[in-house]
Amino acid sequence: MVHQNIQIGLENVLRDLFKELFISTPVLDVSLACSVERVAIVEYSYRSHLMILTWDIFNIPMEVLTADCWDSNPENAQSLPKEERKGNVTYGIDDAPPWYLCIFMALQHYLTMIGAIVAIPFILCPALCMQETDPDRSNIISTMIFVTGLVTWFQATFGCRLPIVQGGTISFLVPTLAILGLPTWKCPDSGTLSAMTDDERRLVWTTRMCELSGAIAVSALFQVFGGYFGIIGSLLRFVTPLTIAPTVALVGLTLFDHAAGAASQQWGIAAGTFTLLTIFSQCMSEVRIPTLTWKRASGFTIIWFPLFKLFPVLLTIAIMWVVCGVLTATNVFPAGHPARTDLKLNIIEDAPWFRVPYPGQWGVPTVSVAGVLGMLAGVLACTVESISYYPTTARMCAAPPPPLHAINRGLGTEGLGTMLAGLWGSGNGTNTFGENVGAIGVTKVGSRRVVQWAAGLMVVQGVVGKLGAVFIIIPQPIVGGLFCVMFGMISAFGLSALQYVNLNSSRNLYIIGFSLFFPLVLTRWMSEHSGVIQTGVEALDAVLQVLLSTSILVGGVVGCLLDNLIPGTDEERGLAAWAKEMSLETSGDSYGNTYDFPIGMSLVTRFTWTQYLPFMPTYEAGKFTALFKRKKES
Repeated sequence: MVHQNIQIGLENVLRDLFKELFISTPVLDVSLACSVERVAIVEYSYRSHLMILTWDIFNIPMEVLTADCWDSNPENAQSLPKEERKGNVTYGIDDAPPWYLCIFMALQHYLTMIGAIVAIPFILCPALCMQETDPDRSNIISTMIFVTGLVTWFQATFGCRLPIVQGGTISFLVPTLAILGLPTWKCPDSGTLSAMTDDERRLVWTTRMCELSGAIAVSALFQVFGGYFGIIGSLLRFVTPLTIAPTVALVGLTLFDHAAGAASQQWGIAAGTFTLLTIFSQCMSEVRIPTLTWKRASGFTIIWFPLFKLFPVLLTIAIMWVVCGVLTATNVFPAGHPARTDLKLNIIEDAPWFRVPYPGQWGVPTVSVAGVLGMLAGVLACTVESISYYPTTARMCAAPPPPLHAINRGLGTEGLGTMLAGLWGSGNGTNTFGENVGAIGVTKVGSRRVVQWAAGLMVVQGVVGKLGAVFIIIPQPIVGGLFCVMFGMISAFGLSALQYVNLNSSRNLYIIGFSLFFPLVLTRWMSEHSGVIQTGVEALDAVLQVLLSTSILVGGVVGCLLDNLIPGTDEERGLAAWAKEMSLETSGDSYGNTYDFPIGMSLVTRFTWTQYLPFMPTYEAGKFTALFKRKKES
């Protein structure tokens, strides 16, 4: 009681003093404020200063008094205890919500993942020479979802330990199309395919799938070794914003032909799709609808649920699917029209109820130099993209910035997941889903446990064949409308890296323009002149054809070379702001157990040799490379 009276008295006495101090003094002493923005600027938070003064007088622990002084700066978060880093999230990264809440929260991640992954088979399967009514299309998407669940659980539990979803990615479609565009793998004409038996048609696409599987699995070894042994981390100083921007932006720009091809089958349905998606995601994101819920304490209650913010893609697909169904029932769309909902119903009928995907299910993977080097472009693009997602996810979860060992382990685990996806025959690799990262920011649920439950749901869905078949029968014009938005967002995400560079610099504008435009020119010309390269060695011809036809590789190499060779200051190139954003050199010693292994840490800390391994929580930067320096000197 005495302490409370003293505190109230001090607050009254010092209120005007602090007010005058904050108004008249432009720069505050650090000792008087734990956060200039929150204490001195935002509503003159005198109580925070009173707490600091009370801490000095009564020797009360600072972490008890300044719970509200935490800000989102990663540098400040490093010195704060776990409770203070929680910020404004409902569940932090290490929190474990009740199991029944985990199921519903995990369902949101699952539905978000489905909205992102469903587009991939619509581009991959035609390139594999599969017919639209082939029931194995549903098996491919089930395999993708199954592998996504496995890799997501391993990444969240033993990898970087951030609540991220690892699944199929558009980035691998660019080199995939380049490989399948080689003369060896081009599809037979439609008449030849129609004259084939079912077994012959199956042999056509499984042969191509085996080529992709081998190329994906072998190219992923670069990310496995580069991540676990810290090689990628040591090369990050060359991966600048002017390298990331063209690499990621060209993923979406290169695929515009596929968006146009799908949308042009019925422009009215496609336009309705991207119009609804725009309205739901951009105009109605803050609109909440009343929803009836039940709680044990209060019974049935009404809550206001942000439906349009959480599920804009799924709502759009559902509404436009119903529209197509009505137009099909009224025969507005003639028989065989790609917008009809009854066009591919046989896929659901032929799909098995339960089917467990397994490695080599389409045949033994084959390996070629051209395929491996082409897929390496997809691996590099995914690596660059994931590196930018890790610190972003940590901030959204109110977690400390990921230390270098967590980033190394995350990249290595992503490579391991890509290798498993290739061996399983998904025809794609794995990458961090930006859509699920955004879902964390929207729902304020950053719990690792929720993502682990979501991974379990993905594994279950992956073995139920008919659920995968449902997503395959979405009318093609709807998919085309989604492509127009999704591919554009991917390009925009890549261009967002330019916020760190000086866009008033003619040097930077030259690099941006050339690294974006030249790859589109070169790859389009290469695809139209597939036999133009003739060195006399067939294998070398195929390698050069694939590499020069992969826009993300050409753009990334051009951007990286120009930015590192053309003179420019660090501020002009955006290196200072980019390094501060990434915080890649941060040690993890002061972070508690957020990024430690869930089991076995007593053994890891017992041995000193674990400090030399770049993927271990006890890793000390520089010790691994110091080993090789010693050998060279001796």
